[in-house]
Amino acid sequence: MDVRPFDALLLVSFGGPEKPEDVVPFLENVTAGRGIPRERLEEVGEHYFLFGGKSPINDLNRELLAAMRRDFADNGVDLPIYWGNRNWDPYLREAAEQMAADGVRRAACFVTSAYSSYSGCRQYREDLFAATSGVEIELSRLRHYFNHPGFVGPFTEATRSALADAPAGTHVVFVTHSIPTSMNEASGGPGREFYVRQHESVAAMVAEGAGAETFSLAYCSRSGSPRIPWLEPDINDHLAELKESGTESVVVVPIGFVSDHMEVIYDLDTEGKQTADELGLRYVRADTPGAHPDFVAMIRELLLERAAVERGESVDRPVVGELPPSHDLCPTNCCLNPRSTLPTVGSAATPV
Repeated sequence: MDVRPFDALLLVSFGGPEKPEDVVPFLENVTAGRGIPRERLEEVGEHYFLFGGKSPINDLNRELLAAMRRDFADNGVDLPIYWGNRNWDPYLREAAEQMAADGVRRAACFVTSAYSSYSGCRQYREDLFAATSGVEIELSRLRHYFNHPGFVGPFTEATRSALADAPAGTHVVFVTHSIPTSMNEASGGPGREFYVRQHESVAAMVAEGAGAETFSLAYCSRSGSPRIPWLEPDINDHLAELKESGTESVVVVPIGFVSDHMEVIYDLDTEGKQTADELGLRYVRADTPGAHPDFVAMIRELLLERAAVERGESVDRPVVGELPPSHDLCPTNCCLNPRSTLPTVGSAATPV
Protein backbone atom coordinates (compact mmCIF):
# COMPACT_ATOMS: atom_id res chain seq x y z
CA MET A 1 0.00 0.00 0.00
CA ASP A 2 1.37 3.39 -1.04
CA VAL A 3 1.39 5.76 1.95
CA ARG A 4 3.74 8.37 0.49
CA PRO A 5 4.39 11.16 1.52
CA PHE A 6 3.65 10.02 5.07
CA ASP A 7 6.14 8.06 7.11
CA ALA A 8 4.02 7.65 10.27
CA LEU A 9 0.49 7.84 11.62
CA LEU A 10 -0.25 9.63 14.91
CA LEU A 11 -3.27 8.61 16.97
CA VAL A 12 -4.42 11.84 18.64
CA SER A 13 -6.73 11.72 21.65
CA PHE A 14 -7.92 13.67 24.69
CA GLY A 15 -6.17 11.72 27.44
CA GLY A 16 -7.29 10.94 30.95
CA PRO A 17 -6.05 10.18 34.48
CA GLU A 18 -4.82 6.69 35.27
CA LYS A 19 -4.73 6.87 39.08
CA PRO A 20 -6.36 9.01 41.80
CA GLU A 21 -3.45 11.42 42.19
CA ASP A 22 -3.65 12.19 38.46
CA VAL A 23 -7.24 13.44 38.56
CA VAL A 24 -6.92 17.08 39.65
CA PRO A 25 -3.69 17.74 37.67
CA PHE A 26 -5.42 16.29 34.60
CA LEU A 27 -8.43 18.57 35.12
CA GLU A 28 -6.07 21.51 35.55
CA ASN A 29 -4.62 20.69 32.13
CA VAL A 30 -8.09 20.49 30.59
CA THR A 31 -9.23 23.82 32.05
CA ALA A 32 -5.95 25.74 31.82
CA GLY A 33 -6.48 29.48 31.40
CA ARG A 34 -10.14 29.45 32.47
CA GLY A 35 -9.63 30.44 36.11
CA ILE A 36 -11.61 27.52 37.54
CA PRO A 37 -10.87 27.14 41.28
CA ARG A 38 -9.26 23.94 42.54
CA GLU A 39 -12.30 23.22 44.74
CA ARG A 40 -14.50 23.02 41.65
CA LEU A 41 -12.01 20.72 39.94
CA GLU A 42 -12.01 18.44 42.99
CA GLU A 43 -15.81 18.36 42.80
CA VAL A 44 -15.72 17.35 39.13
CA GLY A 45 -13.02 14.82 39.97
CA GLU A 46 -15.51 12.88 42.08
CA HIS A 47 -16.81 11.39 38.82
CA TYR A 48 -13.39 9.82 38.29
CA PHE A 49 -13.07 8.65 41.89
CA LEU A 50 -16.24 6.60 41.42
CA PHE A 51 -14.14 4.52 39.03
CA GLY A 52 -11.00 4.31 41.14
CA GLY A 53 -9.58 7.64 39.97
CA LYS A 54 -9.02 6.27 36.51
CA SER A 55 -10.54 7.17 33.17
CA PRO A 56 -10.95 4.27 30.73
CA ILE A 57 -9.82 6.39 27.77
CA ASN A 58 -6.12 5.50 27.77
CA ASP A 59 -6.79 1.75 27.94
CA LEU A 60 -9.32 2.14 25.14
CA ASN A 61 -6.70 3.95 23.07
CA ARG A 62 -4.21 1.17 23.74
CA GLU A 63 -6.79 -1.32 22.51
CA LEU A 64 -7.44 0.78 19.39
CA LEU A 65 -3.71 1.22 18.80
CA ALA A 66 -3.14 -2.54 18.89
CA ALA A 67 -6.06 -3.11 16.52
CA MET A 68 -4.73 -0.47 14.11
CA ARG A 69 -1.29 -2.09 14.05
CA ARG A 70 -2.82 -5.51 13.33
CA ASP A 71 -4.97 -4.04 10.59
CA PHE A 72 -1.99 -2.30 8.97
CA ALA A 73 0.06 -5.51 9.06
CA ASP A 74 -2.81 -7.60 7.64
CA ASN A 75 -3.33 -5.15 4.78
CA GLY A 76 0.25 -4.47 3.77
CA VAL A 77 0.54 -0.96 5.22
CA ASP A 78 4.14 -0.60 6.37
CA LEU A 79 3.89 2.46 8.59
CA PRO A 80 4.67 3.01 12.27
CA ILE A 81 1.83 4.24 14.49
CA TYR A 82 2.43 6.62 17.40
CA TRP A 83 0.05 7.96 20.05
CA GLY A 84 -0.23 11.35 21.75
CA ASN A 85 -2.81 13.05 24.00
CA ARG A 86 -3.77 16.68 24.45
CA ASN A 87 -4.20 16.58 28.22
CA TRP A 88 -2.30 13.64 29.72
CA ASP A 89 0.56 11.25 29.22
CA PRO A 90 1.58 10.34 26.54
CA TYR A 91 1.49 14.01 25.54
CA LEU A 92 1.50 15.26 21.95
CA ARG A 93 4.83 17.02 22.48
CA GLU A 94 6.45 13.76 23.58
CA ALA A 95 5.01 11.97 20.56
CA ALA A 96 6.26 14.67 18.17
CA GLU A 97 9.76 14.57 19.66
CA GLN A 98 9.84 10.77 19.53
CA MET A 99 8.73 10.71 15.90
CA ALA A 100 11.37 13.27 14.95
CA ALA A 101 14.04 11.28 16.80
CA ASP A 102 12.97 8.19 14.87
CA GLY A 103 13.43 9.99 11.58
CA VAL A 104 9.76 10.74 10.85
CA ARG A 105 9.38 13.92 8.81
CA ARG A 106 5.69 13.88 7.89
CA ALA A 107 2.91 12.17 9.84
CA ALA A 108 -0.81 11.89 9.25
CA CYS A 109 -2.98 12.46 12.36
CA PHE A 110 -6.13 10.53 13.19
CA VAL A 111 -8.10 12.45 15.83
CA THR A 112 -10.59 10.57 18.03
CA SER A 113 -13.21 13.26 17.48
CA ALA A 114 -15.52 12.81 14.50
CA TYR A 115 -17.35 16.14 14.29
CA SER A 116 -16.73 19.82 13.58
CA SER A 117 -16.38 22.22 16.54
CA TYR A 118 -13.71 24.25 18.26
CA SER A 119 -13.20 21.69 21.05
CA GLY A 120 -13.48 18.74 18.66
CA CYS A 121 -11.25 20.01 15.85
CA ARG A 122 -9.56 23.41 15.95
CA GLN A 123 -8.33 23.00 19.53
CA TYR A 124 -6.64 19.75 18.53
CA ARG A 125 -5.05 21.51 15.56
CA GLU A 126 -3.82 24.31 17.85
CA ASP A 127 -2.26 21.77 20.20
CA LEU A 128 -0.67 19.88 17.32
CA PHE A 129 0.92 23.12 16.13
CA ALA A 130 2.24 23.87 19.62
CA ALA A 131 3.54 20.30 19.98
CA THR A 132 5.69 20.66 16.87
CA SER A 133 7.19 24.05 17.70
CA GLY A 134 10.93 23.66 17.21
CA VAL A 135 10.53 20.03 16.10
CA GLU A 136 11.37 19.10 12.51
CA ILE A 137 8.16 17.34 11.61
CA GLU A 138 5.01 18.17 9.61
CA LEU A 139 1.59 16.97 10.76
CA SER A 140 -1.52 16.58 8.58
CA ARG A 141 -4.89 15.93 10.21
CA LEU A 142 -7.08 13.38 8.41
CA ARG A 143 -10.57 14.56 7.50
CA HIS A 144 -13.64 14.36 9.72
CA TYR A 145 -15.33 10.98 9.47
CA PHE A 146 -18.76 11.47 11.06
CA ASN A 147 -20.43 10.34 7.81
CA HIS A 148 -17.93 7.66 6.81
CA PRO A 149 -19.48 4.16 6.54
CA GLY A 150 -16.85 2.86 8.99
CA PHE A 151 -18.21 5.18 11.68
CA VAL A 152 -21.93 5.13 10.93
CA GLY A 153 -22.03 1.38 10.31
CA PRO A 154 -20.91 0.22 13.78
CA PHE A 155 -23.44 2.56 15.42
CA THR A 156 -26.20 1.22 13.17
CA GLU A 157 -25.22 -2.35 14.01
CA ALA A 158 -25.13 -1.61 17.75
CA THR A 159 -28.47 0.21 17.69
CA ARG A 160 -30.13 -2.58 15.72
CA SER A 161 -28.80 -5.10 18.25
CA ALA A 162 -30.10 -3.04 21.19
CA LEU A 163 -33.53 -2.75 19.55
CA ALA A 164 -33.73 -6.48 18.80
CA ASP A 165 -34.76 -7.29 22.37
CA ALA A 166 -36.63 -4.04 23.01
CA PRO A 167 -40.42 -3.81 23.25
CA ALA A 168 -42.49 -2.11 20.60
CA GLY A 169 -42.57 1.64 20.98
CA THR A 170 -38.97 1.90 22.21
CA HIS A 171 -37.61 5.38 21.56
CA VAL A 172 -33.99 5.84 20.48
CA VAL A 173 -32.13 8.75 22.07
CA PHE A 174 -28.92 9.76 20.33
CA VAL A 175 -26.52 11.55 22.66
CA THR A 176 -23.47 13.72 22.18
CA HIS A 177 -21.38 16.13 24.23
CA SER A 178 -23.06 19.50 24.76
CA ILE A 179 -21.13 22.61 23.74
CA PRO A 180 -21.91 26.33 24.03
CA THR A 181 -24.43 27.41 21.41
CA SER A 182 -21.92 30.01 20.19
CA MET A 183 -19.43 27.22 19.50
CA ASN A 184 -22.04 25.35 17.49
CA GLU A 185 -22.83 28.49 15.50
CA ALA A 186 -19.13 28.87 14.62
CA SER A 187 -18.60 25.21 13.73
CA GLY A 188 -17.69 24.85 10.07
CA GLY A 189 -17.57 28.64 9.73
CA PRO A 190 -19.66 31.57 11.00
CA GLY A 191 -23.36 30.69 11.17
CA ARG A 192 -22.95 27.23 9.64
CA GLU A 193 -23.78 25.18 12.77
CA PHE A 194 -22.02 22.08 11.46
CA TYR A 195 -21.85 20.42 14.90
CA VAL A 196 -25.60 20.04 15.23
CA ARG A 197 -26.20 19.44 11.53
CA GLN A 198 -23.67 16.62 11.43
CA HIS A 199 -25.11 14.92 14.51
CA GLU A 200 -28.66 15.25 13.19
CA SER A 201 -27.56 13.63 9.93
CA VAL A 202 -25.85 10.71 11.68
CA ALA A 203 -28.82 10.20 14.01
CA ALA A 204 -31.23 10.05 11.06
CA MET A 205 -29.02 7.56 9.18
CA VAL A 206 -28.53 5.26 12.16
CA ALA A 207 -32.22 5.42 13.10
CA GLU A 208 -33.27 4.45 9.58
CA GLY A 209 -30.68 1.72 9.26
CA ALA A 210 -31.53 0.23 12.65
CA GLY A 211 -35.31 0.38 12.12
CA ALA A 212 -36.04 2.81 14.96
CA GLU A 213 -39.69 3.82 15.25
CA THR A 214 -38.94 7.21 16.81
CA PHE A 215 -35.74 8.99 17.76
CA SER A 216 -34.35 12.26 19.12
CA LEU A 217 -31.04 13.99 19.87
CA ALA A 218 -29.97 14.97 23.38
CA TYR A 219 -26.78 16.23 25.05
CA CYS A 220 -24.63 15.38 28.04
CA SER A 221 -21.61 16.64 29.99
CA ARG A 222 -22.46 20.32 30.12
CA SER A 223 -19.91 22.37 32.08
CA GLY A 224 -19.03 26.01 32.58
CA SER A 225 -21.03 29.03 33.66
CA PRO A 226 -24.83 28.57 33.84
CA ARG A 227 -25.13 32.05 32.29
CA ILE A 228 -23.73 30.78 28.98
CA PRO A 229 -26.25 28.98 26.74
CA TRP A 230 -25.31 25.40 25.86
CA LEU A 231 -26.98 22.93 23.51
CA GLU A 232 -30.06 21.26 24.98
CA PRO A 233 -31.94 19.16 25.99
CA ASP A 234 -29.80 17.55 28.64
CA ILE A 235 -30.16 13.76 28.54
CA ASN A 236 -31.63 13.58 32.05
CA ASP A 237 -34.22 16.28 31.38
CA HIS A 238 -35.03 14.62 28.07
CA LEU A 239 -35.64 11.24 29.70
CA ALA A 240 -38.14 12.89 32.04
CA GLU A 241 -39.89 14.53 29.09
CA LEU A 242 -40.09 11.23 27.25
CA LYS A 243 -41.55 9.46 30.28
CA GLU A 244 -44.12 12.23 30.71
CA SER A 245 -45.17 11.86 27.07
CA GLY A 246 -45.80 8.12 27.53
CA THR A 247 -42.51 6.50 26.55
CA GLU A 248 -41.72 3.36 28.54
CA SER A 249 -38.50 2.14 26.92
CA VAL A 250 -35.41 3.87 25.52
CA VAL A 251 -32.23 2.85 23.74
CA VAL A 252 -29.48 5.42 24.26
CA VAL A 253 -26.87 5.71 21.50
CA PRO A 254 -23.75 7.84 22.22
CA ILE A 255 -23.09 8.93 18.62
CA GLY A 256 -20.82 11.76 19.76
CA PHE A 257 -18.18 9.38 21.15
CA VAL A 258 -15.88 6.87 19.48
CA SER A 259 -15.42 4.77 22.65
CA ASP A 260 -16.75 4.21 26.16
CA HIS A 261 -14.78 6.89 28.00
CA MET A 262 -15.86 8.94 31.02
CA GLU A 263 -18.73 10.85 29.40
CA VAL A 264 -20.25 7.50 28.45
CA ILE A 265 -19.66 5.45 31.58
CA TYR A 266 -20.58 8.27 33.98
CA ASP A 267 -23.02 10.57 32.18
CA LEU A 268 -24.94 7.76 30.49
CA ASP A 269 -24.22 4.43 32.22
CA THR A 270 -24.30 5.91 35.73
CA GLU A 271 -26.22 9.19 35.88
CA GLY A 272 -28.52 8.58 32.91
CA LYS A 273 -29.30 5.03 34.04
CA GLN A 274 -30.10 6.28 37.54
CA THR A 275 -32.49 8.88 36.12
CA ALA A 276 -34.20 6.24 34.01
CA ASP A 277 -34.54 3.89 36.98
CA GLU A 278 -36.10 6.65 39.08
CA LEU A 279 -38.55 7.37 36.24
CA GLY A 280 -39.38 3.70 35.70
CA LEU A 281 -37.99 3.75 32.14
CA ARG A 282 -36.50 0.65 30.54
CA TYR A 283 -32.99 1.82 29.61
CA VAL A 284 -30.41 0.19 27.34
CA ARG A 285 -27.22 1.84 26.10
CA ALA A 286 -25.84 0.85 22.68
CA ASP A 287 -22.14 0.23 22.09
CA THR A 288 -19.69 2.78 20.69
CA PRO A 289 -17.34 1.76 17.81
CA GLY A 290 -14.28 1.26 20.04
CA ALA A 291 -12.04 -1.15 18.13
CA HIS A 292 -14.79 -2.43 15.81
CA PRO A 293 -13.10 -3.87 12.68
CA ASP A 294 -15.00 -1.51 10.36
CA PHE A 295 -13.93 1.52 12.42
CA VAL A 296 -10.32 0.37 12.45
CA ALA A 297 -10.41 -0.27 8.68
CA MET A 298 -11.80 3.25 8.22
CA ILE A 299 -8.65 4.74 9.76
CA ARG A 300 -6.50 2.90 7.24
CA GLU A 301 -8.80 4.00 4.39
CA LEU A 302 -8.65 7.65 5.49
CA LEU A 303 -4.85 7.47 5.60
CA LEU A 304 -4.58 5.98 2.10
CA GLU A 305 -7.11 8.48 0.77
CA ARG A 306 -5.18 11.45 2.11
CA ALA A 307 -1.85 10.06 0.95
CA ALA A 308 -3.23 9.79 -2.59
CA VAL A 309 -4.52 13.38 -2.38
CA GLU A 310 -1.07 14.59 -1.33
CA ARG A 311 0.42 12.79 -4.34
CA GLY A 312 -2.02 14.64 -6.62
CA GLU A 313 -4.13 11.60 -7.45
CA SER A 314 -7.92 11.51 -7.77
CA VAL A 315 -9.62 9.69 -4.90
CA ASP A 316 -12.94 8.23 -3.89
CA ARG A 317 -14.14 9.73 -0.60
CA PRO A 318 -16.67 7.32 0.92
CA VAL A 319 -19.57 8.93 2.78
CA VAL A 320 -23.16 8.06 3.61
CA GLY A 321 -26.08 10.44 3.99
CA GLU A 322 -26.79 13.80 2.43
CA LEU A 323 -23.74 15.74 3.67
CA PRO A 324 -20.57 15.83 1.55
CA PRO A 325 -17.18 14.51 2.68
CA SER A 326 -15.30 16.91 4.93
CA HIS A 327 -12.36 18.96 3.72
CA ASP A 328 -8.74 17.95 4.22
CA LEU A 329 -7.73 21.51 5.15
CA CYS A 330 -9.98 23.62 7.36
CA PRO A 331 -10.91 27.16 6.19
CA THR A 332 -9.22 29.90 8.18
CA ASN A 333 -12.48 30.92 9.89
CA CYS A 334 -13.70 27.38 10.60
CA CYS A 335 -14.59 26.62 14.25
CA LEU A 336 -12.91 29.75 15.55
CA ASN A 337 -11.32 29.86 18.98
CA PRO A 338 -13.77 31.82 21.19
CA ARG A 339 -11.01 33.24 23.42
CA SER A 340 -7.96 33.95 21.25
CA THR A 341 -6.35 33.43 17.86
CA LEU A 342 -3.71 30.70 17.86
CA PRO A 343 -1.85 29.09 14.96
CA THR A 344 -2.95 25.63 13.83
CA VAL A 345 -1.89 22.80 11.58
CA GLY A 346 -4.06 21.91 8.60
CA SER A 347 -5.51 25.31 7.66
CA ALA A 348 -6.47 26.32 4.14
CA ALA A 349 -5.52 29.73 2.81
CA THR A 350 -9.07 31.06 2.50
CA PRO A 351 -12.18 31.41 4.70
CA VAL A 352 -15.58 29.91 3.90
